Amino acid sequence: MQDILLQTTWAEWLGVLFSMIQVVLASRNNSNNYLFGIAGISLTLYVMIAAKLYGEFTLNLYYLVMSIYGWLYWKYGKQKEETKISTTNGKEKLITVGIVSFTFGLFWFFLTHYTDSDVPIWDSLVSAFAWAGMWLMAKRKVENWVLLNISNLISVPLMIHKDLYLYAGLTVFLFIVAVLGYIKWSKILKEQAYVKC
Repeated sequence: MQDILLQTTWAEWLGVLFSMIQVVLASRNNSNNYLFGIAGISLTLYVMIAAKLYGEFTLNLYYLVMSIYGWLYWKYGKQKEETKISTTNGKEKLITVGIVSFTFGLFWFFLTHYTDSDVPIWDSLVSAFAWAGMWLMAKRKVENWVLLNISNLISVPLMIHKDLYLYAGLTVFLFIVAVLGYIKWSKILKEQAYVKC
């Protein structure tokens, strides 16, 4: 175990630390979560490309874009004030299914035909559910936590397979925080509905 920790790079340590701060702030409905996310994602990009996790690398590029978009949307959405937490409507559910399906197919095809990935299906599944979850988080939809946790469940064994134990531990942490985030956001959603009455 000590050897594993000693082999862990500074980029992994800092990427994991910033990512932990980001998800805790997100679960607490704090829009500054995206600033820590951007820092953690930037470091994680380096780690994932070195590990030949191309789907995860591309996923983190997407996270970077969505973090910038999400921060701006949370702060200044169409109504020029912070966007409130809400649930997905029928159209958004269809878009979510479309994102998962399209992203999985695209990643699987690319990873199978154009990379040396030894885990194209698993890498594609992690990315597909995470892409949809991140889109829902940027829209401040409570269901984002469910999709992100499906991605987390698949990601833990994938990180272990790639000897990225620190990221496996981070993913377990993310899973727990996502459960707490779902509970917290659901409570806020009920409070918002009560205030409207």
